[in-house]
Amino acid sequence: MDITRRMALTGGLIGLAACETTGRGRAREESPARFAWGVASGDPAPDSVVLWTRAEPLAGDAARGVVEVAEDEGFEAVVWSAPFEATPATDYTVKVVPTGLKPGGRYHYRFRAGGTQIAGRTRTLPARADRARFAVVSCSNYPFGHFNAYAAIAREEIDAVIHLGDYIYEYGADGYGGKVGERLGRTHAPAKECVTLDEYRVRHRQYKTDAGSWAMHAAMPLIAVWDDHETANNSWEGGAQNHQPDEGDWGARERAALQAYYEYMPVREPDADPEALFRSYEWGGLVTLAAIETRLTARSKQFEYDEVLPELTSPRAIAAWREETLGAEDRRMMGTAQEDFLARTFSRSKERGVPWRLVANQVIMARVTAPDLAPHLTDADITAIETEWDQIRAFVRFTSLGLPLNLDAWDGYPAARARLFERAREAGAADLLVLTGDTHESWANSLHDEDGTPMGTELGVTGVSSPGPTGYLKGRARDYSLLLRQQNPEVRWHATDGNGYIDLILTPEGGEAAYVMVDTLEREDPGTTVRARFALRREGGTVALAEPEGLAEDELALFQA
Repeated sequence: MDITRRMALTGGLIGLAACETTGRGRAREESPARFAWGVASGDPAPDSVVLWTRAEPLAGDAARGVVEVAEDEGFEAVVWSAPFEATPATDYTVKVVPTGLKPGGRYHYRFRAGGTQIAGRTRTLPARADRARFAVVSCSNYPFGHFNAYAAIAREEIDAVIHLGDYIYEYGADGYGGKVGERLGRTHAPAKECVTLDEYRVRHRQYKTDAGSWAMHAAMPLIAVWDDHETANNSWEGGAQNHQPDEGDWGARERAALQAYYEYMPVREPDADPEALFRSYEWGGLVTLAAIETRLTARSKQFEYDEVLPELTSPRAIAAWREETLGAEDRRMMGTAQEDFLARTFSRSKERGVPWRLVANQVIMARVTAPDLAPHLTDADITAIETEWDQIRAFVRFTSLGLPLNLDAWDGYPAARARLFERAREAGAADLLVLTGDTHESWANSLHDEDGTPMGTELGVTGVSSPGPTGYLKGRARDYSLLLRQQNPEVRWHATDGNGYIDLILTPEGGEAAYVMVDTLEREDPGTTVRARFALRREGGTVALAEPEGLAEDELALFQA
């Protein structure tokens, strides 16, 4: 959405009556408000959807107005309306859930307040569908550049955006991305790392002002799960790697972060435990989508490279650590309640004959052994990278041990992954299509259980703006991808170059995943290029990758091996 259009929506160009009759009775007197953070919709159901905005009062301590839902852009056919009030208690954010809508309905909605208004489009879940198209995104970091992936998505006819987490980042202006942000004029606000409720609120407000974010949210509904940076880096059930003792109580920080998240995101809040943000969606008998939570409800503390290296002093010690510590049965990614929820979701989906079972997942699920990087990097290389990635030295040492690449992924919790696959098999659902974020890199992986039985396919999306950590290997990124692929048969394709999204289309007969990369992050520009494309085929009781397009010769040879 261009700036002129954005100003028109928020600048009060349409005169409105002070009050009107709504579906819930007569509205209270309206008061003028500023809508400078856009609108958003999300968590669609067959008869409802969450609508969001922030209405900052221009006078007084509250903004009052009306929200309307219509079947037409001119709002001649209003099907639902209600008054709203934006107060300091929720930082002037407004979330409403219109009900009684039609399945598969495409709706226009607007928030009006004392002479100003802002509008958007959304849709409900269809009763029947023979095609679904999703945009899959992850890792939008404001300082690293414009959210042009969002802007590109807004131009397409997408049914819903699936956001896999790291919607915001908690770091201060001197943290991850700080130097790039200073150059681009996109430094984090507040300037310090987010710890308190007010700080997380300010950060969410900043991210909502990005032009691409504004356009995408106004055009289609969002299905969102969080990863770690919505709270703090490498969060787990009892804390986070990026939470220090001088930053106060972790529980208080987590509660503040989640309160801000629920205030600013178009999601339905869980009935009881705010950490338990896992739910499922049925897309017209075509797709069952399970959106899971793998950070805060039950995750055991992840291992850090520099912490475990002193224990790994010999092949025997490495083998013992892998079996007894890494592979311990009590290492969890999800609690029992969520594991049971997934099993029920898979079972119902199979019983109803739904062709596709998608899992909106945060971190890489495939088995990925680290390739030994020591022969490929000099000490001078490592020293240069260290200014941007402080774990690089420990990481390179760790890659020589034949252990999993990422201990913060499912590889760091093999017993939990085995339980997930076992429950899926018991439900007859060894045909998962797992959507994964977190790494800022692109992946196309085959999934297998401990016995080598196929369990489906994993599509890993690069970052909206965050750079891949192995992209810091300074010109060796392509070599790194080839090394990774040569050592890991489950990794069919991997790329560290580019930022963007996955364009995923599914029909009863098959599917297609296009890895779409934006042309630049330096300025507002929705131009894109398709980096790779894969067909998805249902064969042998599972989901397989087929017919790749756009791969270089060496990438294609490894894919076919």
